[in-house]
Amino acid sequence: MKKLIISTICLAFFPAFEAFSQEENKQQKTTDSIKKTIKIVETDSKEEKNRNVMLNAANNTGPRDVNIGLPSTVGGITIQENDLPVVYYFWPELPNRTWRQSTSLGRTGLLKIGEAAITTGDLGFAVNSYTKLGTDKLEVVGNFSGSSFGWMKGDLNVSGPLAKGWSYTMGAYANFDPNSFDLKFAKYSDRTQIYRAGLTKKFNNGKGQISFLYKYANSASLTNYAVFRYKEGGKVEEYNDFRIGRDSYIVNDGIMKFKDIMTGETKFADMGGSDAASTSHTFDILGNYDLANDWKFKFSTRFRYAKASQLIAIPLGIFQATAGDNFTYKSNGNAYVGNVNSMLGLYTDGVPTKTALSRFEITKNVEKHQWRFGVMEYYYQVDDFTSSRSFFNQTVSANPDKLVRNTPGGTSNTDADGFYNYNVGGEYHNGFENKLSGYFSDNWTITDRLSLAYGVNLRYHKLKGDYYLTPRTSDLLFDPTQKTYFDNNWFHLGGSINAVYKVTKRAGVLADFTYTEKNGQLESYSGAVAPNNAKSKSPLAAFGLYFNHDKFSIVSQATYLTRNNYLARLNLVNPADATQSEVATVFYDIQTLGWTTDIVATPFKGFNLHYLITFQDPVYKNYDFAAFGNNYSYNDKNVLEISKVLMEIDPSYTYKDFKFWASFRYFSKQYANQTNALYFAPRWETFGGVNYKINNHFDIGLTAVNFLNQTGAKGTINGAELITDASGYYDQLLVGSYIRPFTLEASLNFRF
Repeated sequence: MKKLIISTICLAFFPAFEAFSQEENKQQKTTDSIKKTIKIVETDSKEEKNRNVMLNAANNTGPRDVNIGLPSTVGGITIQENDLPVVYYFWPELPNRTWRQSTSLGRTGLLKIGEAAITTGDLGFAVNSYTKLGTDKLEVVGNFSGSSFGWMKGDLNVSGPLAKGWSYTMGAYANFDPNSFDLKFAKYSDRTQIYRAGLTKKFNNGKGQISFLYKYANSASLTNYAVFRYKEGGKVEEYNDFRIGRDSYIVNDGIMKFKDIMTGETKFADMGGSDAASTSHTFDILGNYDLANDWKFKFSTRFRYAKASQLIAIPLGIFQATAGDNFTYKSNGNAYVGNVNSMLGLYTDGVPTKTALSRFEITKNVEKHQWRFGVMEYYYQVDDFTSSRSFFNQTVSANPDKLVRNTPGGTSNTDADGFYNYNVGGEYHNGFENKLSGYFSDNWTITDRLSLAYGVNLRYHKLKGDYYLTPRTSDLLFDPTQKTYFDNNWFHLGGSINAVYKVTKRAGVLADFTYTEKNGQLESYSGAVAPNNAKSKSPLAAFGLYFNHDKFSIVSQATYLTRNNYLARLNLVNPADATQSEVATVFYDIQTLGWTTDIVATPFKGFNLHYLITFQDPVYKNYDFAAFGNNYSYNDKNVLEISKVLMEIDPSYTYKDFKFWASFRYFSKQYANQTNALYFAPRWETFGGVNYKINNHFDIGLTAVNFLNQTGAKGTINGAELITDASGYYDQLLVGSYIRPFTLEASLNFRF
């Protein structure tokens, strides 16, 4: 169900691994020259290149999701800082509530799937960033950005020396973004502030250093939707005067009413205030040291405390209200006749979370091997996570009004504030997780033609806590004497192997295999049913070819991927009666076949072109459940939101102090509900810009988002999970996510 909450961009199924072994010494000079312009990365590279992961067409609060043919998580792509995740789990605290791309980060990259599997035991790409540490001389780096919709961002980092061997770093990031729509109850839809401070000590023997870092974050973000008229062929058109991407579909006073699922206390929560904000304190200790016999040691440890809040309104079904339905405006009591959208409100009120994370690693190069041994320890505690819920009705319009309903004997009446069915589908869990992992990897140059990069992760996972099996009926209040306790222990195997064989000096074959396992997590116990904690296995196999030329590089690769035992908590709307809804917990599998071709070319001086195309077929397996007295099956249906054809075209041209660039992304048809009856037509997302280096201290940039003025819906259609016949929905009103309208963004960067 949380799939409805965050809209993410799915870009590419599986990038071709850039894996090529070292050329012979007599070819080294030629190879180095090619590397300056062509996409060539050795087998020991841990990161992907040419992915434009920070260009997000949905918003500018975080990186886009780089898809591998599986459903994206609510939190989007995994984000790490200093080799540790910025949040242990994306719910209830989303990663972008504590991390943003910033001048206080010294470097940002995209970890390969195999590297993530070896070091974390998890499947997927991950953004890996590193905090800017203290420096030996004064450095000031900053950025000021704004947009045509009033977005303002200030970002500053100062670092320099202190006493002998000591240096400092300080950073401040402030983001105030109204987005492209106007709220009636607040000026900004995203308000985020991040402050950093740190000290670095270099050891007198010159063999290493240690850093002590602190970060404070306060962030609140709102998610908007759009109402539109669904048309045949997956197209949409605007409804009345509602402008997709420009108008707010968030209730105009920003106030929602809840009854605390633990105490029964009534709470009015304000989406424009601190009720929607999460705060966190993060302490990092990290460093490195050169040991004896050429062994190198590095470590990173994090202690974190956060109070995570979520305040969200999710559109469900739209229906037509007549005079006999007795709807009135909450604001003035006048009668209302017209389209009504039933809404689900979720409220998590500052849940405390505590995290302790550590990673210790030693490495050594021995002849043809690059050895790495590591240990990771993750501890995560959640104190009484709750998601209190309520339902309400609103008008189908820009800046909608709340509606009150009072029908004699009716089952869907509201109270005087317009709310009903308090805590139907409410959530709770409490406890801790502990993951202890050991990992090993080796990059082995077997011969001049054959190289092998491989690694394994062994993980012990403990899960302990309590939850409730109490049915989530209206006005639910948990009874502490009815708690159910759980205590789980699991062992997981993960790893990756990548082989490259050079048939010629320019061409060769490559093969990859990645495997990960997992069982449940605390969030699995949120609902009213005992979770299915059977082991989820994710094997990924790939085979491909590569060819290098002085002016271009090409990799083409086929991939097979499966994953079982996905958990979904669906907010379902009865197709026969849009006023009825219920929550269903479902477990299912996914299978994906894909073929990706990746090309980087530099046909003439100053010009670079990256081209990526993917064909894929991700489908559901073992996806069966019952709702509203009927049986449903999504078996062999295509996975939501994932296109079968994806394309990315990234040209750039540099001339003297100017750089002109663009990014074109193509998405073929995307299914908008699990039955595949509804879908969105193919679309393009476009970015473009120009950067100018004024001097060594200043440069400016201008970026256009969706400069072809694309508009329209994407993602899923809320409340449509059970729709099986699209014909009845042509010309009907539906609600979903959308891409940002044409936006101009300007930036000034400076460094001293």
